Amino acid sequence: MTFNSVAFALFLPLIFVLYWFLPQKRFPQNILLLAASYLFYGWWDYRFLSLLFLCSVITYLLGLGLGKETSPARRKMLLWASVLVNLGVLFAFKYLGFFLESFLALLNLFGLHAGALTLKIILPLGISYYTFQMLAYTIDVYRKQFTAVRDPIAFLVFASFFPKLVAGPIERASHLMPQLQKDRIFQTAQAKDGLRQMLWGFFKKTVIADNLAAPVGYIYDNYSALDGATIFIGTFLFAIQIYCDFSGYSDMAIGCARLFGIDLMQNFSYPYVSRDIAEFWRRWHISLSTWFRDYVFFPLGSLRKGKLIAVRNVVATFTLSGLWHGADWHYVVWGMLNGLYFVPQIIRNRQVRQSAVIAQGKYWPTLTELRRMLVTFLMVILAWVFFRSDSLNDAFGLLARALTHPWTGSSIRDYLPAVVACFALLCWEWIQRLKPHALEISGLPLGIRWPIYYLIITLIFWYGVTSNVPFIYVKF
Repeated sequence: MTFNSVAFALFLPLIFVLYWFLPQKRFPQNILLLAASYLFYGWWDYRFLSLLFLCSVITYLLGLGLGKETSPARRKMLLWASVLVNLGVLFAFKYLGFFLESFLALLNLFGLHAGALTLKIILPLGISYYTFQMLAYTIDVYRKQFTAVRDPIAFLVFASFFPKLVAGPIERASHLMPQLQKDRIFQTAQAKDGLRQMLWGFFKKTVIADNLAAPVGYIYDNYSALDGATIFIGTFLFAIQIYCDFSGYSDMAIGCARLFGIDLMQNFSYPYVSRDIAEFWRRWHISLSTWFRDYVFFPLGSLRKGKLIAVRNVVATFTLSGLWHGADWHYVVWGMLNGLYFVPQIIRNRQVRQSAVIAQGKYWPTLTELRRMLVTFLMVILAWVFFRSDSLNDAFGLLARALTHPWTGSSIRDYLPAVVACFALLCWEWIQRLKPHALEISGLPLGIRWPIYYLIITLIFWYGVTSNVPFIYVKF
């Protein structure tokens, strides 16, 4: 079951009504959320419910052990048990075939010919998200930054809460768990804002992302016969497609959770207005970026041990992030390239964060800000080539074709409506860049708000893709 499916359109209102007709107490609410979450997940493949449940129970018990244990050696053993269980499950289902095939390729490279190996393992939905969330919980309890949860129902809901289960945000226990351990009372303003954010996410997914899927797929599949201008357009369109697809999911997840009185963390914050690569990664997939920052980058020593070590730490962190996205070398190179983008900033000691929103209090950025935004965007879309391509060979082939083949521009007219729609979206998000989401327009007069809502709903009905196109990040 996905957010853009007919099944979910029937599922959500039913659960919403049942939820708020129950006594507004945490225990019955959590029981219903747990049942709904397992139904939501089991709709895809009920066989993997046991894996989700097993990982949740083991992490819950290890957390209790960490909360009670005082011996440093035993606490470390419990922590490593959690690491082995969660990362072991993730490795077995997601990476085992990749590493075995890479090992055989390495043997063949040295003339040690080994038989071909085909290992087909179904990747459980959301496994990269819920294993990372449970691992973060155990680490936080081990560090004594969070008290171990004693309520098993609340913990099971924390691990499986259906809005964020299959593609995040990757929640921290310190943020989500307190909300699950208290009674939740219906708040009209919160529910209305949740509906607005869901509507905006649904618009981005079905009207923008899903309509871009066909032209992007055509350009990437046929790049060897296209000119450089068309390839560049395809890369630009993919940058917008993946943003609208994934941030659209996050908007729907966050908005859906708010219907149940629960706030999930912001996962996107207008990343394409970033002035440097560091700012981009503070605005893109925030829950994963902060996860790698807190549990990989900081333990490695972050930026405190000299420039050479800092470069190593940044590149290693982003390379692992690339591997998290997919068991293939083009994802690894994508992550490594994003890490290398940081090297000039580290060498020049320019790690100061861009904390202020760009052009705050102004309508337009300065020329310097605009130049930095464009440079950052070009760096990002160059890296997206490796992310979108099916292999490293395709990525390098596409780049070579774009750089060496004449830019005739004869086919630009074919993609003009898509490009105009993308720029219109970016302009609207520029206007809304100070808001938590782009459809937060509650401060506007009623006569302006409702025409905007009607326009978005009309565009969804007229131009929304109804074929239930899968979300890109669900496969990770």
